Amino acid sequence: MKIAFVEWPEGLSVDHGEWQRLMCSIQAAEIDLLVTNELPFGRWIADERSFSEDLARYSIDAHERGLEALAALKLPAIISSRPIWYNERLVNEAFVLEHGYVRALHRKQYFPSEPGWYEDDWFVGDGSGFAVNEVLGIKVGILLCTEAMFNEHARAYGKQEASLIIIPRATGRDTTMWKTAAAMASLVSGAYVVSSNRTGRSKSGTVFGGRGFAYAPEGQMLTQTSKANTLQVFELDLALSDAARRSYPCYVSELN
Repeated sequence: MKIAFVEWPEGLSVDHGEWQRLMCSIQAAEIDLLVTNELPFGRWIADERSFSEDLARYSIDAHERGLEALAALKLPAIISSRPIWYNERLVNEAFVLEHGYVRALHRKQYFPSEPGWYEDDWFVGDGSGFAVNEVLGIKVGILLCTEAMFNEHARAYGKQEASLIIIPRATGRDTTMWKTAAAMASLVSGAYVVSSNRTGRSKSGTVFGGRGFAYAPEGQMLTQTSKANTLQVFELDLALSDAARRSYPCYVSELN
């Protein structure tokens, strides 16, 4: 299976020429699965401290139009995230667009609260947990950005026999901790780990660092994106993931 991951610009709009360029690069890659960054369309709203219904509606609309544009790519599958109304706030919902049909995969449960990332003021969790889903015949787990810092969920995905863990991000310049988290996620799960990120500067001055990346099972980096190469592709080998889940440390069980 050929999987692509990206670094896409802040404020991405399907009405601008940048989207046409991105579409061309995606179609030229001839991939099976595209992984986007977290909440990829429109401006990053969580750098505003106070929740705004108008700005929330703007983001929802931008992602509805973005979903239509993603569907027009006619790829076998795309995994992304979008904002949805929930109890007068938003949930950040990871979804798959598979063979033209949209299906929810996971809702974000962990939210930062600091300058540039006031997500706790905008989004709520719903206690729906962390469950593996099947996409294109393989088992996939989702960790939305900050959730990657809680390694127990990656380990649990491995116990559910996930072959792929996807981490859509909207993170800053320093990628060190994110690469560490991804490497550990692959080590404890036996899964491939792939992450796409936002790049550029928001309206309020928040800087996003780009650098999507992919790790093979057992923590080996495969490749990463850059300003010169904003889309990268790797081949997923199910046999390699299956073998990693049977190896150290994945086979180790906690004794009561």
